[in-house]
Amino acid sequence: MRALYFASLALTLVTCTEMAGATLPLGAGYRDPADQCVRVGENEFTNQFLGDASDLVGCPVDYEGTGVFMTETGAVLVAVADGYELYSVPQR
Repeated sequence: MRALYFASLALTLVTCTEMAGATLPLGAGYRDPADQCVRVGENEFTNQFLGDASDLVGCPVDYEGTGVFMTETGAVLVAVADGYELYSVPQR
């Protein structure tokens, strides 16, 4: 329940960046090939969120495991686009 609270708080505090006319370049599951959260590739929209020390991961907006995902990976919500919440996940 606590993780859900922090996830909703993060959504309220983040300014959503909108994507103009492009679709997200989605890859395979992030932690497992069957995972609903997927790696997101680079395009004109996502390049502003990519870095050398982090992965860009997209989880479906209605994904019930968001709180657990954020807690386990240290993910930070950076944008919402194309039906996905985009997270910057630090590499360990």
